[in-house]
Amino acid sequence: MNKSSEGQCSSLSEPSKISARTKVIASIAIFSALYTVLRMIQIVPMIGVPAGRFSLSDILAPLCGIILGPYVGGFSVILGTFIAMALGRPVLFLGLDFLPALVNTVAIGLLFKRKWWPIVVLNVALLLAFLLNPWTTLFISIGGISFPFAWLHIVAFVVLLSPLGLKAVQWVESLKPTRLTAGMAILAFVGTMMQHLMGNILYDFIYLPTPVYWAGIFFVYPIERSILIILSVVIGIPLIRVLKKSYFRSEKQTTSA
Repeated sequence: MNKSSEGQCSSLSEPSKISARTKVIASIAIFSALYTVLRMIQIVPMIGVPAGRFSLSDILAPLCGIILGPYVGGFSVILGTFIAMALGRPVLFLGLDFLPALVNTVAIGLLFKRKWWPIVVLNVALLLAFLLNPWTTLFISIGGISFPFAWLHIVAFVVLLSPLGLKAVQWVESLKPTRLTAGMAILAFVGTMMQHLMGNILYDFIYLPTPVYWAGIFFVYPIERSILIILSVVIGIPLIRVLKKSYFRSEKQTTSA
C-alpha cells in the first residue's frame, strides 16, 4: 500500500481528519436515507385527512436539528420526504408535506446556534397564523366548559420563552445522562409542538375542517405528541451521545480544536 492510500485510510478512520464538505455530504446521505425509511413506516391515522397517517420519521426531526444543525438537517428532511413520496408515500399536503418536520428541525437547529429570537418570532407567527385562520376552532366545549384548543402549543411557547429554552441546549451539549434527558425532552417538546402548528395550518388551508374534526383532534393530539416526544428522547439520547463524541462534533468543539 502506498503512502497516499495509507493517508486516506488514516483520515477515514479518524473523524477529526475528515473534511467538512465530506462530513456534510455523508450526513445528508445517511440522515435523508434514514428519514426516508422512517417516513415509509406509517403509524396512527390523521383525523380528517384521507389516507393520511403519521410517520415514524416525526421522531427524527428534532434529532436532525440537534446533530446536523438547521441547514444540513433541514435539507436532509426535505430530501428524505421527497424520496419517500417517490417511493409511494401518499402526498397529503399538495407536496408541502416536508414543511411541518422542516419547521421542527430548523427551530431546534437554530436554538443550538444560540439564535433564540428567530425561533420566538417563528413560533409567534405560526401561532397567529393558526389562531387567526377562520377555519380554526379556538375553543372546545367539554361539559359546558370551554378549553382553548391550542393550550399545549401555548405551554410549549412559554417553555421556549423561559430560561429552559436555552438551558436545554446546554444540558444536551453536556452529555450528562440526567441533563441530556431533560434537555432532549424540552427541545423535542418545543420542536414537536411547532411542527404540529405547521401541520395544523396546512390542514386548515387544504382540507377546510369543520369544528367536528377539531373536537376529535383536541383529545388525540396531546397523546400522540407525547408519544413522539418520548420516542425522540429514547432514540435520541444514545444517538447523540455516540455521534457528538465521534463523527458529528458540535460546532463549538470543532472551532476550539
